[in-house]
Amino acid sequence: MRRMSAIEVEAGTQTLVEAALRVLNTADPFEKARLGDSVACQWLQGTITHPYDPSVDLNAPDRPARLSNVKLVSPSLMPKLGKAGSLQSRQAIVHSLAHTESWAIDLSWDIIARFGKQEAMPREFFTDFVKVAQDEGRHFTLLAARLEELGSYYGALPAHDGLWDSASATSKDLLARLAIEHCVHEARGLDVLPTTISRFRNGGDHSTADLLERVVYPEEITHCAAGVKWFKYIFLRSTCPASHEYESETLIEENEVISKFHAVVRTYFRGPLKPPFNKVARKAAGFGPNWAERQSMTLFL
Repeated sequence: MRRMSAIEVEAGTQTLVEAALRVLNTADPFEKARLGDSVACQWLQGTITHPYDPSVDLNAPDRPARLSNVKLVSPSLMPKLGKAGSLQSRQAIVHSLAHTESWAIDLSWDIIARFGKQEAMPREFFTDFVKVAQDEGRHFTLLAARLEELGSYYGALPAHDGLWDSASATSKDLLARLAIEHCVHEARGLDVLPTTISRFRNGGDHSTADLLERVVYPEEITHCAAGVKWFKYIFLRSTCPASHEYESETLIEENEVISKFHAVVRTYFRGPLKPPFNKVARKAAGFGPNWAERQSMTLFL
């Protein structure tokens, strides 16, 4: 039987929110992913038993700890990634994906630390996003390793922090955070990943294509599903305050949910969502076609 490290024992004496803050305050992304995996295992195995202490107020940092080894530029100044036809392009795409996953780790722990207690969320909410956080850490680690196999490393190329800009804009509103990060940004990942996978295969890089197709892509569907699930939960709870249990979609007026989603996105997201939309993956994640297509048309009005 594996013995827990000192770090694991220390984390095990904490609540999940306290452990989440330790992950957020860890600067090195590799250590962040490793610590996050340890915390996730402890929560899922029952070593960490309480999501938070009701008597203790803890605040998520305005910005998680990050190393300064990645040169940050404005999204509009990012170099073109190319279409994976050259080694340079493949390195750039994998670096971009690894950077996105590094922020996804922080986003997952942040939603737990920032909103879990504040919104009195049920235990299932914490478990869902612990699983998301664990996945994102694994994605980062695997993509960073693949980048090294391609002759580069994480931090070798510029990147942007647009994901955290959206997180900052939605830091006071859980419904908005779920809509923008999980039902817009992550859903966009579902839309473009099949094309990205095809480009790597066409370029002869089957190792990266397999990693994206067999690991990242199916797990990102479950992440979007968590966003949709808890967006619906918050909406239902706000319209039926007496209900504190997650209700099935049959109890929710789908048009009302979608209308609220559109309203939130118009408030917090600039510009229209651009097709094509991955209808198969979105459906698997719980999106009906109106979540994307109707929204896209609405944003043009």
